[in-house]
Amino acid sequence: MTIDEILKQVWEYDEFRPLQRDIVTSVLEGHDVLALMPTGGGKSLCFQVPALAREGLCLVISPLIALMKDQVENLRKRGINAQAVFSGMSYRQIDHTLDACIYNDVKFLYVSPERLRTELFRVRAKMMKINLIAVDEAHCVSAWGYDFRPPYLQIAEFREMFPNVPLIALTATATREVKADIIQKLTLKNERVFQQSFARPNLSYSVIMTEDKEVRLKKILDNVSGSSVIYVRNRRRTQLIANELMRQGISATFYHAGLSTSDRHTRQDAWVKGRVRVMVATNAFGMGIDKPEVRTVIHVDLPDTLEAYFQEAGRAGRDGEKAYAVALVAPADGKELIKQVEQQYPDLDFVRRVYQCLANYFRLAIGVGEGSSYDFDLTDFQSTFGLATTDTYYALKLLESEGFIQMSESYNNPSRLHFLINSRELYDFQVRNERFDAFTKLLLRMYGGGIFTDYVIISETAIAKVFLVTEAEVRNLLYRLAEMNIIEYDPQKTKPQLTFLTARYDAAALPLSKKDIAARKDRDLDKVHSVINYAYHTNRCRTQVLLEYFDEKTDYECGICDHCLARKKARQARTGDSQEKQRILDYLANGAITIQQLVSHFAPKNENGFLLTVRELVSDELIGYDALGNLYLK
Repeated sequence: MTIDEILKQVWEYDEFRPLQRDIVTSVLEGHDVLALMPTGGGKSLCFQVPALAREGLCLVISPLIALMKDQVENLRKRGINAQAVFSGMSYRQIDHTLDACIYNDVKFLYVSPERLRTELFRVRAKMMKINLIAVDEAHCVSAWGYDFRPPYLQIAEFREMFPNVPLIALTATATREVKADIIQKLTLKNERVFQQSFARPNLSYSVIMTEDKEVRLKKILDNVSGSSVIYVRNRRRTQLIANELMRQGISATFYHAGLSTSDRHTRQDAWVKGRVRVMVATNAFGMGIDKPEVRTVIHVDLPDTLEAYFQEAGRAGRDGEKAYAVALVAPADGKELIKQVEQQYPDLDFVRRVYQCLANYFRLAIGVGEGSSYDFDLTDFQSTFGLATTDTYYALKLLESEGFIQMSESYNNPSRLHFLINSRELYDFQVRNERFDAFTKLLLRMYGGGIFTDYVIISETAIAKVFLVTEAEVRNLLYRLAEMNIIEYDPQKTKPQLTFLTARYDAAALPLSKKDIAARKDRDLDKVHSVINYAYHTNRCRTQVLLEYFDEKTDYECGICDHCLARKKARQARTGDSQEKQRILDYLANGAITIQQLVSHFAPKNENGFLLTVRELVSDELIGYDALGNLYLK
């Protein structure tokens, strides 16, 4: 099919959005491509369409498990075979998925950049017919970016295995330094760069200085109807604000990474489908969410970077209708932002101590543990070793950014099941093990023959109801079958996972890149100062400031941000004053009158303002008072 036929048949779109056709065509011509498109600009189609137009598989490298799962699910709904490999999957699950990508008609394989370094994946990837490599969130490759991830630096080395396969790098935000870094770090060849303007003509940016953010928040929601996202910095505040809004009669819910997957899905679904008007969330919410009719995005707390602010604010008004991005800022917020960035870089000796505590906690000897994953209870870990909460969290994040560990937030991987034997072997097993006969037959009735060829998602609760036993008994039966090598059972995970990406080091010799860490801290502080400048010090059009940050210099003024509206109002006031002054002068040309007669004649709505205008005319010596106290034209 042609790319237009694919677009119509798979997505039911009649035409491409601006730049999409040029990007798709360049990829199909074999060029490496860097595509910069704002949030909601349709980046995914830029690699999905050319991948479908060619024989073979598209390898998609993405840092976000939730986004991987979401895109895989959406592709499958459209009848496209897509798979994903991510941390938390068992070895057998990964092995089975990679085999499917070699021998079956899989069109998209989503992986994290960390996966590219494993020997298992590299060996299997060589056997795949890869037609395109897509790097999502490509700004992560740059230390100049706002979300640098060292594993992204491995992509260029991995790509050397596929010298003739084009690569497309995609991101929503990138400064000049980041764009150059992406091209260099991913070794793009014969590259073409496409950048859509970051200007959003329908989106009004505003900053409101206030000490009472909750009151202003309520006022905004009362003045602007429709769906809204409210961003705050911490999890506790999401619930407090949502509860207060509900108390005031506004339909609201909250969202953060600490909720279970089912809770997050339920809340997100209620908001997307309009059953809840307001979503109060941390920055964990929004990535990959497709809701065009959001009317307001309100930041109660500012993020650390203008990139993050631009992406989050950009979730408003994707339908092209008027929308508002409002930042509520208190006088002390700027100092707090600087303090928070400095907290993110704890003393390196403390970082080494935390690493040693991790090794002790999981009983890992030096030289072992690479690729191993564990349930990780942060609270228990801190209390076990007497570690300070905030410093420990940021020490772990620094270890993650240095590529030693990977932490997943509390997401639920649903339980999965796969038969390791074929149907004939299962029949023999049932004959020999009568007490498992009814149970295995039930599994086949509920989940079908596909359970022999692939992992299927199961529900222990549903099985228990049909089998008339408790969930605990169902799990026990599944574990017994797994021990007997009849099935592979991957139970639901409810705790955050911590994965060691390297073999364990001696903590004293942990190779932390001290110079690079210091440079990252300086860059992060520079980014915070850009946010502070945007919030506190600018007397320019907000859109101009944002565009300039992303190296898109323009004289264009949006006309709808708070600054543009204030200037417009001031011009109108000046014009109105000038016109009113001329009318007063024209009237006094007919002869001297009392001030009372003048007020009576004009009958102004704002009498105090009118009298101020008269005083200005007297001060400018255009009119004056005669000996009788009457106004006259000089």
